[in-house]
Amino acid sequence: MTTTSERELVLTDPPSPGGHRPSVRGQAGLLDHQDDSTVIEASLDLPECFAVLFDRHAAVLHRYAVRRLGPEHAEDVVAEAFTRAFETRHRYEFDRTEALPWLYGITTNVIGLHRRAEVRGYRAMARTGDDPVVAAFDDRVAARVSASATRRLLAAALAKLGRGERDVLLLIAWGDLTYEETAQALQVPIGTVRSRLSRARRKVAHALGGTNPAETREEDHDRP
Repeated sequence: MTTTSERELVLTDPPSPGGHRPSVRGQAGLLDHQDDSTVIEASLDLPECFAVLFDRHAAVLHRYAVRRLGPEHAEDVVAEAFTRAFETRHRYEFDRTEALPWLYGITTNVIGLHRRAEVRGYRAMARTGDDPVVAAFDDRVAARVSASATRRLLAAALAKLGRGERDVLLLIAWGDLTYEETAQALQVPIGTVRSRLSRARRKVAHALGGTNPAETREEDHDRP
């Protein structure tokens, strides 16, 4: 957590020869190479600095929202998530230098307001096998969760999961969060993450005849 004096050094340039200080945009630009925690703390005094956080993380959160709700809802979800993040930034845990798990948690909560639309989307995919957003994702993720041979069954299985199970599974499989980061995002104990993930994997594997393309190895996602 930066001190007030450190924050002032980050935000303030020496006056120009004409005696004028840099613009707000110029001051915010000084944060480009600072960690997320520093950016959020700086935004408490200079709200415009929060735009740095948007520039860093909006694209990956939009991709996650598209994957869960489809492109028609994703932009509004991300906008609402960043609005909530801005309004609650004073409660951020500033010892956490990386804010993406926090932002994933807020985005997941906003997605929860659209859970009926999410389930309808999975059911539609289960019927048709069509996934209009697969092309927006890299080959590794697409291969893991969207192989054509299993897409319908996977979508049907996701539709049947409880909200908590689905949130944990998809934050780990699609958000690529660790168990600890998922616990932070959802504000639940890590044991809850493990139990929900275990149930979700078991249900999905059963639906797919014993194979789960959303499976992630614990050693990959439970790293320190």
